[in-house]
This record gives sequence, structure tokens and C-alpha cells, in this order.
Amino acid sequence: MRIISGKNKGRKITAPGNLPVRPTTDFAKEGLFNILANHFDFKELEVLDLFAGTGNISYEFISREAKSVLAIDINTSCTNFIKQTAEKLNYKNLFVIRSDYKSFLIHTEKKWDMIYADPPYDMEGVADLPVIIFNRKILKPDGWLIIEHSRNTDFSAQTYCFDHRKYGNVNFSLFREQ
Repeated sequence: MRIISGKNKGRKITAPGNLPVRPTTDFAKEGLFNILANHFDFKELEVLDLFAGTGNISYEFISREAKSVLAIDINTSCTNFIKQTAEKLNYKNLFVIRSDYKSFLIHTEKKWDMIYADPPYDMEGVADLPVIIFNRKILKPDGWLIIEHSRNTDFSAQTYCFDHRKYGNVNFSLFREQ
């Protein structure tokens, strides 16, 4: 995996092979971040990266000078890897918490400009993610929720879903209050 743009553009990051992850492809990540760059000033963003895995998306936001990123993952090996990589890259505004996503979402009081969620494609209850997030009102006004998912998941009928993008086998559904 590599960082597409920003202060660490082109930097390759090699994750241990034993992590239970499916990193977002560079092709899909580049397409998504091109969309985001047209709508957001990254320097103002406070980002929540749910199911952070390798930290791939977190590194991209920080490289583009996001104000802060909080990476959440339940797997200790994943959170340890993200912490080590953040330290190597001197990312002082990348924070990591080992937590179950539901527990975190239910208990957080913070509001986010951007929530990126990349749950396991076969995760039960993936359709509940937008419901939980919007019911908890943890997005700031004009904030976006982005969910990465397989082609077998369709969010188009859900409230707040305003766009869907496909890059190879990677699908992104985008949500915001309208």
C-alpha cells in the first residue's frame, strides 16, 4: 500500500501479512480522495476511521494534513501496527483506540467532520452503521459518512445516502444529512 498524496506522497507502507485485513486498493483510494478534495479542506477535518485495519485511510488523511484522525479497530495487532507506523511517520495527530465499533459509536460524545467505515464485507449488521451514526448525531453539520463495501451491499434506499461510487471491486456509499 502507498500514500497517494500529501506530505508523504509515494511512501510505501508494508503491513505484516498476518493482519486480518483487506486494504483499500490504491486505485479506489485515489478515486475517493479526488472526490473528497473537491468538497473539503483537509486541514479542517477531524476524521474517524472505523475498522481502521492497517491504517491505510488514516495515513492518507494525515498526509493531506487533516487536523486529526482517530483510528478504531478491535484487533490488537492492527492497532499496534497503526501506532508504530504513526510513530515512524511522525504523525502526532493520528490517535488509535482498540475498541469494538458499536461500543465506540454508542459511547462517543465527539462529533466528526468525516467518518470512514470499512467493515468486513461479510459483517452482519453493516446496514445498521448509518442508522447508528445518524441516530447518535456524531457527524458535524455538512459532515460525511463513507462506507466501503462489496457489490452485494446496497445502501441506495437508505436515508442520507446521496452517492455511490465503484472502483473495481471496491464500492463506496456516501451519506450526509440533506
